[in-house]
Amino acid sequence: MEVELFASDMWKTYFKVSETWLKNATQVVDKYHWIRQIIWAFERVRKEEQKKFPKSERKYFKHSRKLLLKRFDELNDEQKQQVNIMLYKSANLNIAHWFKEDFLKILDCNDREEAKKRMSEWIDSALDSGIEHLEKCAKTMLNWLNGILNSFLTPVTNGFTEGCNNKIKVLKRNAYGYQNFNRFRNRILHMFSLQKKKTSDSIILSLVYLIYFILVDLPQLLT
Repeated sequence: MEVELFASDMWKTYFKVSETWLKNATQVVDKYHWIRQIIWAFERVRKEEQKKFPKSERKYFKHSRKLLLKRFDELNDEQKQQVNIMLYKSANLNIAHWFKEDFLKILDCNDREEAKKRMSEWIDSALDSGIEHLEKCAKTMLNWLNGILNSFLTPVTNGFTEGCNNKIKVLKRNAYGYQNFNRFRNRILHMFSLQKKKTSDSIILSLVYLIYFILVDLPQLLT
């Protein structure tokens, strides 16, 4: 069976593996990972700006973090008023909020070409924003543009794999590590046994070996 899509986060090593072993696969950057880049950029601006205010106002900004991160169109009238008051107090925060909102509108694009046009316009504007964190975010988008745009071609994400990965990490942490890989594998298969009606053991086992290769073998090969 030939692999058609390769979805991953924004770690260059994964894409290098894809280019080496899955040359015909379309590389896709998982939407969660590229969307959070603008969230991180906006959060850095917010934290910098709130340090400039008196202590009472800093607490208000901190506790209103979710309102500032939520899409403005999804807020009720009272919440919109609260956000506008905060944005009025800081020009940089106001600019960063506008860029955050404009970026999230790209998610509403229906196809790759529309997304490419909107993303290119956003990158050009962000590079001229005069705000370091937005400029850095724009450069990241530019570096990963092809994989990001490919995410508009398919609903495929690596969410399931990352969910499995997180469960395995918790299992390993709770056991303070495993010295015997066979026991580790058996514990993983047992943990996922409740899901075998939805996912076959062969798929789970393949994921186990893939995750182990990425976490253990691959770093050793690259050093």
